[in-house]
Amino acid sequence: MTQASSITAERQQQVKDALADVRALLAGGAPDREVLDRVTRRLEQLAAAAHLFTRADFPPPANGGETGASTRYRLNPEGSDDDVALYLNSINPGKTTVPHNHTTWAVIVAVAGDELNRVYRRTDDGSDPARASLEQAREVVVRPGQSIAFLPDDIHSIHVTGQEPTLHFHLYGRPLETLSDRIGVNLETGEIINYNKNHLRDSQAVRA
Repeated sequence: MTQASSITAERQQQVKDALADVRALLAGGAPDREVLDRVTRRLEQLAAAAHLFTRADFPPPANGGETGASTRYRLNPEGSDDDVALYLNSINPGKTTVPHNHTTWAVIVAVAGDELNRVYRRTDDGSDPARASLEQAREVVVRPGQSIAFLPDDIHSIHVTGQEPTLHFHLYGRPLETLSDRIGVNLETGEIINYNKNHLRDSQAVRA
């Protein structure tokens, strides 16, 4: 077995084991923040095996040349639409998003690179489906050793502010491609948009 094939086999096993542990942690049903904290710790263990998740195997878009471009690698493409979905995201510096939710829980853990997350709270009553009012609650820079997790209705925006592309795990309760009701919010106007339709690009399927 070559070194490359050995690393691939180890990576596949590590991903499989991590997702099995995550599913066990979720066995009680929809997670609360305490459960998500445990899921985060398990994903951080996977991220610690950084030699299995290199930029050589998961390169940034356009070799890092296009400002703000991103590539999302699906690490368990064999998973069903009702299963957890693990991605490895590589995003070039300069990327920014409008505030948005996920409609499912989410955990973000860094292998390499910095991503500023701004977390918001809604200040309106949600009665107008076309408008929302937000205020910023906190900022978290996701980097190795500093992770973040979200419940389905949590709202955040991302801003890649470092000097190198990110390489971050994004773990969701369902595949992003199946989430049709996510919202994004224009901070200036308060307009609500469909986030997946307007902002989501296709993932690249990679069997770890």
